[in-house]
Amino acid sequence: MALRVFGLNIVKTNRNLLHNGFKSPAIPTGHMVAAASYATEVTVQAAPAAVQKQKVSKAMRAYLKRANEHDEFMKTQHLEFQIGKRHLANMMGADAETFTQEDVDEAISYLFPSGLYDPKARPAMKSPDVVFPARKAAEFDETGRPFHSLFYTGKPNFFQLLHDIVEETNKLADLEERMLRRGNKPDENQKLEIAGFQLMPKDQLELLLVESIADIEYSNFCSSMDRLIASPYAYKSKAFIERFLKPLMDQSKQLEVPKPKIDGEGRQYITTYECLRKTARADVTVRLPGTGKISINGKDISYFEDENCREQLLFPLQFSELLGKVDVEANVEGGGPSGQAGAIRWGIAMSLRSFVDQEMIESMRLAGLLTRDYRRRERKKFGQEGARRKYTWKKR
Repeated sequence: MALRVFGLNIVKTNRNLLHNGFKSPAIPTGHMVAAASYATEVTVQAAPAAVQKQKVSKAMRAYLKRANEHDEFMKTQHLEFQIGKRHLANMMGADAETFTQEDVDEAISYLFPSGLYDPKARPAMKSPDVVFPARKAAEFDETGRPFHSLFYTGKPNFFQLLHDIVEETNKLADLEERMLRRGNKPDENQKLEIAGFQLMPKDQLELLLVESIADIEYSNFCSSMDRLIASPYAYKSKAFIERFLKPLMDQSKQLEVPKPKIDGEGRQYITTYECLRKTARADVTVRLPGTGKISINGKDISYFEDENCREQLLFPLQFSELLGKVDVEANVEGGGPSGQAGAIRWGIAMSLRSFVDQEMIESMRLAGLLTRDYRRRERKKFGQEGARRKYTWKKR
């Protein structure tokens, strides 16, 4: 900078001398331009050297190293997944280019049949993006300065979510106070309905936040959301609340209600096959309209001598308020009285879906009528008196 100023001063001085009719013997006219050019060149070349590069922090270097390792790992996993999918398609005689994830699941279940009850314990072949959890992006810049103001809490996304919930709650509280001052009441027609929905489970919330949270923190989240939902003006924050709600049952399953058929007498009927409970198996047919007649293997409800079995059989009809309005025909075999009653009860409940509205179906599902009971008698264990009972311990 000093060279540039010095050079310009020389040029300016000699120009003044030339304007007054004098010539400088020390610096001729041609050299003045060179002096000015030299000064400019020195400035352009010296400017980059004056700018100091920012140092990359150790945290950023460690993050970049882990990110590169993770990217290489994911590339390897994706390559192995594509190779495995091609082999699987060749074994199934299908085109590898059009082999979808649904085809992969069907092929795995066909080639590796498993009787394990928990789906997570069965063989599976999923994309690496599904198997391996997502990783957080860098939360700080090159100098190590964090982007988020809640970075040092250790869980910035979770505490930011709690902050957002409190903000929404305060907004609704202020709105309610203003409405009360004006004498207005909340619109009952726009009331937020969350029947059939529940708050997002802890594991799904962790995937959404890309952070692991403790049980007490999840309970704090639930209590905060319950307070927000309980507000009479919760429909104002409907979009925010629905982000953290999950339907209790998949909507696609709710649409799979069979349409009733028409018999020779002009009555509607629906038949449910493979009604299972323990070792009992039943087929149930429900006809509407009816007189409340119940036929079990050609006999009436006295087929069951135990009152508990009879009550279990009638419960779906009482719950749906169709007792005495439909006829039930059931053929059952295998198992004992309790298993047979449970099988018929589930068949009646599944058949009644075709004769009630969607709200009643949801109520039946919440009451557990549409859930199949897979419980079985537990086997006796070696070295024990029963399934759980141990032999009496004797000292001598």
